[in-house]
Amino acid sequence: MDFFEEIRGYLNFGIELKRLPFVLLDIFLVALILYWLYLLIQETRAWRISLGLIFILFVLVFSKILGLVTLNWIFQHLLTMLIVAIPVVFQPELRSALEKLGRLRLSEFSQKKPTAEEVVEEIVNACEFMARAKVGALIVIQKKTGLRDYIETGTRLDADLSTPLLLNIFHKNTPLHDGAVIVVGNKIKAAGCLLPMAEQRIKSGLGARHQAALGLSKETDALIIVVSEERGEISLAKEGKMVLKLSPFDLKKILLSELCGK
Repeated sequence: MDFFEEIRGYLNFGIELKRLPFVLLDIFLVALILYWLYLLIQETRAWRISLGLIFILFVLVFSKILGLVTLNWIFQHLLTMLIVAIPVVFQPELRSALEKLGRLRLSEFSQKKPTAEEVVEEIVNACEFMARAKVGALIVIQKKTGLRDYIETGTRLDADLSTPLLLNIFHKNTPLHDGAVIVVGNKIKAAGCLLPMAEQRIKSGLGARHQAALGLSKETDALIIVVSEERGEISLAKEGKMVLKLSPFDLKKILLSELCGK
């Protein structure tokens, strides 16, 4: 009897081996879908909302294991309400996902990584020239927090970043000079973008560009460079704070430290 059971076990194992390629394919396809969803939301505020949902799920499981009845009940009902609200909260992302479904460009995954040092050099050169010429500018450099919500308020460019292009965008006679330029990697994603204004008043004499830079720096981890049209000075907003009267050398030093770890 034991002999036949052993034979049956070997046969079952053989069947499982035959299904192994399909199991691996299943895992690969699920991982591909999850990665695509990650790419879809990583540049939006939906990413932070997703992290909040993951935290709630973690607390829910943790309270269930420890038998924390009241805490588990609260988070269970909270999660139920959030699930109902998800289609509303993620409406832009869901619409974008449906539009992009079936036309993924695999070439995007194989593109060469931008050189941060070259990006910094181009930006600093442009800021130095504009400061001398007293040309106002507002340049946003994306870090970890996605800025798609703000990119969509401007004119989409997806152009290679260069000093001449920045100078052309912020020239006084161009239609995009009043808004912000948003830089992602080595690309100018959009120009003429609208940024949130800081709620509290800032130092007297600083204009709308400084107010907008400070406002965005409080909501994201982006670096926002401001070139003053009136005084020809370079400033940088980061984490809700504004550093004024930066020299091109100081600006380059800060950007290299933030973007390249130097």
